[in-house]
Amino acid sequence: MITDFQDWTKGCQTRIEDFLQKLLPAQDQPPTNLHGAMRYAVLEGGKRVRPLLSFAAGELSGADEERVTVVATAVELIHAYSLVHDDLPCMDNDILRRGKYTCHVEYDEATALLVGDSLQSLAFELLTQHCLADSPQTQLKMIGHLARAAGSRGMAGGQAVDLASVGKTLSLVELEFMHNHKTGALIHVAVMLGAHCGKNLSNAQLESVDRFSKCIGLAFQVVDDLLDAEATTATLGKTAGKDAKNNKPTYVSILGISQARDLANELQHDAYEALKDFGSTAKRLRQVTDFIIQRKF
Repeated sequence: MITDFQDWTKGCQTRIEDFLQKLLPAQDQPPTNLHGAMRYAVLEGGKRVRPLLSFAAGELSGADEERVTVVATAVELIHAYSLVHDDLPCMDNDILRRGKYTCHVEYDEATALLVGDSLQSLAFELLTQHCLADSPQTQLKMIGHLARAAGSRGMAGGQAVDLASVGKTLSLVELEFMHNHKTGALIHVAVMLGAHCGKNLSNAQLESVDRFSKCIGLAFQVVDDLLDAEATTATLGKTAGKDAKNNKPTYVSILGISQARDLANELQHDAYEALKDFGSTAKRLRQVTDFIIQRKF
């Protein structure tokens, strides 16, 4: 079982990496500095968790792998852009990401800002160049879902709340609201877009996928908070302990280590429950759920 999942994971990651290599402008194509920085920020980094979720969700609807590759890549481009901007001095002011210097440190702040802008526009350009669903109406809805997930009612809005919350004490409900947007929105859309690439699911099935994706999005953040508190910088590939140092509210600061871990396990159980009617087609989603909850880095 472990070997099977590892082989599947490696195959998905390789597929995304190859697609990104071809998609991103060549480093020798003008403007060379910007294109080099885009490739630096995106390639050979991260576990590609969001693409894994897209591929796994695609199995629920028998989606074509080529379609899922496109939407998974678009989501990963949005994610990469968000990391570049999050690391800027005006945001989290971090110097390490994925085991190497952040984009603004390796290049400069202006270039990093343009990298984020360019990656976001490239994601939407990509979605317009391929047939992703059986009907144009469905494809338009998919593009709209990604736009909403990336904007003020999703990831960007969550980041705004995060910045405004430094040094403040949030309730558990307020913290959940922030992370449902900042982290959860993009994870949610990665799952939903993957599922939409195949045959039409019933409303009840889509509601179950929606519940699953919200549970796993929140669980991802809880585990992230635990890792920030317990892991080392060398293990994480980014600065460890930064949330506590910057007096940011987290699940660990509100609940403590033990209760935060209990919450992650509860969310894992709820995610399983949401998938119970899908049978064997949800095998990969269950495995990715375990991977997210049990990850050590």
